[in-house]
Amino acid sequence: MTPMLYVSLLLNVAVLIPFCLGLARGARWADESWGPPSPARGILLSIYAAILILSVLLLLLGQALLAAPLLAVQILYKLIAPFIVRDWRNPVILSNLAIAAVHCVTLAGLWSGLRL
Repeated sequence: MTPMLYVSLLLNVAVLIPFCLGLARGARWADESWGPPSPARGILLSIYAAILILSVLLLLLGQALLAAPLLAVQILYKLIAPFIVRDWRNPVILSNLAIAAVHCVTLAGLWSGLRL
């Protein structure tokens, strides 16, 4: 596994553990950012929990090619979100775009066969 793949997967884990815990426990910042508990918020939590679980499994398995689809989906949803939300200044959007940039570097390295 490439060093950049470790960076991307560890970034997922580092961001998603507190996010998922906060969303599940109804932290004030979660309510302020994503509204009160609702079915939509539960679906969002399940999507992010799935990304977290896959990231941990991929770190343990060390299968670089299996990580490419996960990173590609993350990049895609993070890049289209500002257009759907119509807010380029939202802190969640901005942090997601920064994470997408890291994942783009990782994915480009995986696709090119470079050992980043």
